[in-house]
Parts: sequence; structure tokens; C-alpha cells
Amino acid sequence: MKILVGYVPTPEGEAALAAAGTEAALRGASVLLLNTSRGDAYIDARYANEAELETASAKLREHGVEVTIQQALSNGDVAGELLKAAAAEDVGLIVLGLRRRSPVGKLILGSTAQRVLLESPVPVLAVKAPSAHDD
Repeated sequence: MKILVGYVPTPEGEAALAAAGTEAALRGASVLLLNTSRGDAYIDARYANEAELETASAKLREHGVEVTIQQALSNGDVAGELLKAAAAEDVGLIVLGLRRRSPVGKLILGSTAQRVLLESPVPVLAVKAPSAHDD
């Protein structure tokens, strides 16, 4: 089995990375780490650099899992890139990190996460980053 983790170098991305590592270790699965940029700016903090990708890969290897890294430019369709990679790589689980939202924002799930949750042919694990209030 292969687990796809949508990774960006943010607290939400780190939460997704940790969850993917835990799930992969429990299931005896490998991990496909996909980092993508929306392609809407010359510099995109969501597009991980080599050091960030190596650190993320090392965190997954600490769980004893095999890691493959892919980077893609999505032309604004991050959900499409995740779904395309899930189909091409025959993954059994997708792991995504979700941002915390205001009470009004909670009425609307992020468009990328919502589309992946609704269109994915495989289960999706959505995780939140710990907040300062979490113990």
C-alpha cells in the first residue's frame, strides 16, 4: 500500500506529515510526499526547497517507511494534482493538513481539501496542526 501526503512547509503540512508517517508505519505502507505550488507567484512559500524536502523525508524515514518525493506546479489546481497523483500511483490513503478557521470560515472548508474529500476514490485523512491552546 502507498499513502499520499500533500505536504507544504507549514504547521498544517507538518501535521499531515506526522500523521502519514504514523499511518504508514501501522499499515506497513510507503509514503509518496507530494509538494505542489499553485503557480500563481514567482516565489511561493508552499513550494518546499531542497532542505525542507530532505527534513520532511527524514521525519518519515524515522518511522521506518520508504519515501518518494514529487514536486509539481499545479497551475492553480492543487486538488487536481493530488487526485492525479493518487490515481497514477495507486495510493490507498490520502493525508491532508487543514488550517484552523474562524467560526464563519468553518462554514466553508478550503476548496482544495473539500475537492479532494469529495472526489477522492480512496479514504482521506484530514488533520489539524496543534494550536497553542492544545495540551
